Amino acid sequence: MLRSMYAGISGLKNFQTKLDVIGNNISNVNTYGFKKGRTVFKDLYSQTVAGASGPVGDTRGGVNPKQVGLGSQLAAIDTLHTAGSTQFTGNTLDLAIEGDGFFIVQNGATATDVQYTRAGNFYLDKDGTLVDGDGRFILGLQNEETSTGNPAVKTTTLKEDKATNFGSIKIPSDATNMSIGQDGTVNYVQEGKLQVAGRLNIATFNNPGGLEKIGGNLFQQSANSGEAITGKPLDAGRGAIKSGSLEMSNVDLSEEFTDMIVAQRGFQANTRIITTSDEILQELVNLKR
Repeated sequence: MLRSMYAGISGLKNFQTKLDVIGNNISNVNTYGFKKGRTVFKDLYSQTVAGASGPVGDTRGGVNPKQVGLGSQLAAIDTLHTAGSTQFTGNTLDLAIEGDGFFIVQNGATATDVQYTRAGNFYLDKDGTLVDGDGRFILGLQNEETSTGNPAVKTTTLKEDKATNFGSIKIPSDATNMSIGQDGTVNYVQEGKLQVAGRLNIATFNNPGGLEKIGGNLFQQSANSGEAITGKPLDAGRGAIKSGSLEMSNVDLSEEFTDMIVAQRGFQANTRIITTSDEILQELVNLKR
């Protein structure tokens, strides 16, 4: 009887966790680039009452084991990296990734202060540097000035040396127009000439589900995500940059509400196991009056 009570308790704990995950999904239904969570259960170990036995010659067949399960436990809380729908905004600095990959942001002075995001609502600070809403630098390949033989005429091209030139992207204050291509190239017009400010790089992972959420629409690398593989959009399976759009949350409210009902009923059913076990224990106590 106590086994059934503790099995019910384990179910209550698990369904509470499931409701916590569902609640977080629903609260982020309008969060740009948010990736929903999913709760997965598994059974606890089973107590063996009698083991299995094989057939005995031609006189008797085999017997299956007799086991009593002792409840359930949490197997995983997955992050589902399915793509969210794309919302058109018309703002050049609003970027969405169509396909695999994450924008790379830096929140410090060292290479270890790098995080990843799918939320592409970016801005220019007072120095013309491309940043996110919290001032983190958006990383990519920077530009270099190239002389054409005439000191008065200079052009800008991309440095492809990732080891020495992977950093923030800056737009001059006198630029009159800018655009961002599908391959991440950031262009601007200066004195009537098209110039290159840099190119946004995006990162992919062998196991994006292994990334850790750290808040602020950010992910960080973990021991099971694999190393970040950075490079040019549209190259080696990476997605394309879509300027003027933002990726919405991949939370489906109808699915979340359905899961909420299932979790509520599961929680309710486990409370019935506990109350029923308690009533039977009370009857046992009442045998001695």
